[in-house]
Amino acid sequence: MVEFGPLLERLLAGEFICAVSDEGAFRRLQDDETRERIDAYLRPLNRRLASNDEGSVYFLAWRVLDEAAREQLSRQLGETVASLLPLLEWLQLVQEALGRDGPAAPGEVLKPADFSSRCEDNQGLRERLERLASDPFFGSQSDQLDAQLKQVFKRLREHGYLLQPHADRQYYLVTAKIDYLIDLARFIRDEENLPVDDQAPSGQESLL
Repeated sequence: MVEFGPLLERLLAGEFICAVSDEGAFRRLQDDETRERIDAYLRPLNRRLASNDEGSVYFLAWRVLDEAAREQLSRQLGETVASLLPLLEWLQLVQEALGRDGPAAPGEVLKPADFSSRCEDNQGLRERLERLASDPFFGSQSDQLDAQLKQVFKRLREHGYLLQPHADRQYYLVTAKIDYLIDLARFIRDEENLPVDDQAPSGQESLL
């Protein structure tokens, strides 16, 4: 399993692997034998390799929900739910600001400059971005549009929803963790009966 060491470390650290975030690792995980070997290694750790229904992103899940796993999963779910509404609002903002027919998809290119020009020309979008940027998840304390956008994109990159291929170039690629986020929101809405839709800003239902 030495050859899978770095990949296993990333998965155990909570990373999501997709064709955008790491094409080579993603291709390896598409191989049945590789997944079986990784799962065999993870079994004593009570973890397993999982993917979304579309198979666009891989991540780790618990194998058996014992008491310790339930406690950790509960904490993780609480953190995710706390960030879910601002992330859904961001997806809605992307859709409206850039005139997209649907939410941002893996592999799409997003540029802060595009948002800046559109928000400058639309007071409603500008106000929504300001509220979004000041949300505790994004944590911007600036009243300047460029600084707010920089903080929003920084946080999305830190949490794995965006990839910045070049540190000196201001464009980002959407990763397939977005697919996981939307699937999770649907699960919470449909299975857990949590009031995601009731609290979400108007129009987010179209994302789900």
